[in-house]
Amino acid sequence: MIHPIGIGLAGFGTVGGGVFKYLEQQRELLLERTGASFEICAVAVRDQRKQRDSMLPKSLLVDSWRDLLNDPRIQVIVELMGGTTDAFELIKGAIESGRAVVTGNKALLAERGEEIFALAKKHAVPIFYEAAVAGGIPIIQNLRDAFVGNRIKSIHGILNGTTNYILSRMEEEGLNYDEALSEATSRGYVEADPTLDLSGWDAGHKAIILAALAYGFWVRPEEIRVEGIEAITAADIGFAKKFGYSIKLLASIRDTADGVIEVGVSPTLIPKKSILASVSGSFNAIAVKGDLVGETLFYGRGAGCEPTTSSVIGDLVAAAHAFHVPQSQTLSSHLVGFTPHSLYGKSRPALEIISSYYLRLAVEDQPGVLATIATIFGEEGISISSLVQPESCGEGETPLVFMIHKARYGMMQAALEKVARLTCVKAKPVLLNVETF
Repeated sequence: MIHPIGIGLAGFGTVGGGVFKYLEQQRELLLERTGASFEICAVAVRDQRKQRDSMLPKSLLVDSWRDLLNDPRIQVIVELMGGTTDAFELIKGAIESGRAVVTGNKALLAERGEEIFALAKKHAVPIFYEAAVAGGIPIIQNLRDAFVGNRIKSIHGILNGTTNYILSRMEEEGLNYDEALSEATSRGYVEADPTLDLSGWDAGHKAIILAALAYGFWVRPEEIRVEGIEAITAADIGFAKKFGYSIKLLASIRDTADGVIEVGVSPTLIPKKSILASVSGSFNAIAVKGDLVGETLFYGRGAGCEPTTSSVIGDLVAAAHAFHVPQSQTLSSHLVGFTPHSLYGKSRPALEIISSYYLRLAVEDQPGVLATIATIFGEEGISISSLVQPESCGEGETPLVFMIHKARYGMMQAALEKVARLTCVKAKPVLLNVETF
């Protein structure tokens, strides 16, 4: 028996266009594998006059996402329009009207996931969101299903292809930050507004979602440390290489001995021998450690039309299956898409998280500077592991590069506030995490 599935598509950008194209192109394959016929009933766009793929019949276009909720043929809402205001209202309306939801909206889930999934459970409506994290990599499904019998010890991920491409080019070709950013832009790896990517918050939103799946509660965005790559220079790349590290924008999520969860995203020195250090270009990788499964690694394209479309179509198939689950089972949290539980429930404040650090200072090349800085570190209880002082950069300025033993982030911030006020310090300190796994 063929099961028709009516779809309302909100947004027709790169991914929305890909979903429309490949649902049609893979129609026979999907029918043979799933027994479902996926039919896009309407496509909500902001401007119907905009030139679009000729494959899209104009008769499918509607002006408002609200039209999707008023169409009785639609069983699944696919939200790909982005943003957190209209997108929330659309998803809320879909849930309240009993429609399944497929979304790739990482920012919305990170900020309002707790509210959305509570509403979904109340109305026994499933939500699918594989496309929200790491493009075509099936990390959501594996955390939720394959690793359900594991206590997750840690997740470390390179979750943003744009920043990984920039840092890779800086390391491989010795480009400075602006040159690498320009190249990434010319290759189409940079969004029209790259702020979320470069500031680290694109990866930050994804980290919050992964942490929720692994530990059963939603960490508030304002509670975690998120830093981007804008301050990284070719000098930092060079120093890291001499120390045996690569610099990656790394999402770190871990369980600790006291059961408190730590979540953060920041540029991090990763040992060259680590597999994550070898992830280059626009690729993503996620290392998951479970108490039963041990170390696992997921690798692939984290963005782009085809990989993300692959995840959306996979979610549509899962939604089609959910329609044929007996009603008595539809209240299952597993089917809703997120399982809250009370085994953890608490995250460590960013200032309390302990890490090792790389620190670069630009200082005046004069006697006594190093002793003054070392005194401040000592007053804050910070221990220096090693120091590199290269030749002067000219104009009486020289870099000081410290490797710092484990210290609380708050201690480092307090010390750096004092250091930054010294007249001998000529630029904002660059502080990066060091991860040894």
